[in-house]
Amino acid sequence: MDFGKVTDSQIKHVNFTLPKDGIQTSKTLSKGKPAKNPEFYVGCAKWGRKEWLNMIYPAKTKEADFLDQYVKHFNSIELNAVFYSIPNAELIKKWKAKAEDNSNNSFIFCPKFSRTISHIKRLKDAEVPTDLFLASISEFAQFLGPCFLQLGDNFTPKSLPVLEEYLKYLPTDLAVFVELRHEGWFLEEANRNQVFDMFAKLNKGAVITDASGRRDCVHMELTIPEIFIRFVGNGSAHQDSDFARIDDWVVRIKQWLDKGLEKVYFFLHQHDEKDTPILADYTIKQFNKHLGSKIPEINFITKTGELF
Repeated sequence: MDFGKVTDSQIKHVNFTLPKDGIQTSKTLSKGKPAKNPEFYVGCAKWGRKEWLNMIYPAKTKEADFLDQYVKHFNSIELNAVFYSIPNAELIKKWKAKAEDNSNNSFIFCPKFSRTISHIKRLKDAEVPTDLFLASISEFAQFLGPCFLQLGDNFTPKSLPVLEEYLKYLPTDLAVFVELRHEGWFLEEANRNQVFDMFAKLNKGAVITDASGRRDCVHMELTIPEIFIRFVGNGSAHQDSDFARIDDWVVRIKQWLDKGLEKVYFFLHQHDEKDTPILADYTIKQFNKHLGSKIPEINFITKTGELF
């Protein structure tokens, strides 16, 4: 992921302190008591990484079998692959079968809405591609997690009516998180309050994207009692910094859990994805230790300490 990327020399000047909770968060978590059985999902954005051979995939694993191996280590994936073209139902069935055969059946796919819908149609007259997209991903059945709708950097608050109309078109029982990127959604208080209030009324979530160069996207507004966080690490050269950022997230998530947060979706990205399993494993260990998540740790083939 190149979104929010800064140079190595700039990273040390970034203020990674998590902002205070937004107004909508206090409304969403107003009950103030923990959920009985919160759910936790930690994963990556891709499974097709050759760099993970002899790291978490056996050395001779064929690319066609990477997903078979991925689902043995993670309980979820932020499915970016379906962003580039609307998948056919047969492909979804194939992916589902791999999860069914190789996971403990608690695995979920979190599909990204097709760019035909979000970036080409820009949500206007998008009924046909939306229906095709929904029909395909429905084949995931019990393996389908929430979908996320990423809007382009140039999708501005002026298009709020379009966004609202589109979200109302979607099935009410479809779990959806929306990722906003244009600065105007966050910097102008009126726009910020209006869009997050709308999400809450429609029971849609708001993606929080934690990237070095776009701190405004760390908006800390929970519109439903669930979070979908896209965390962008800076690679092995900045591992200590990334681990410290994860630690800060653990503290904040614990506060939210104590107030009624029900589900956590936490997806790890890096500009260079080769070390992402290491960052993910650290995240899982901290979640298990401090949040009681009980997510199976990653089974590395090569000891992580030998990778650097």
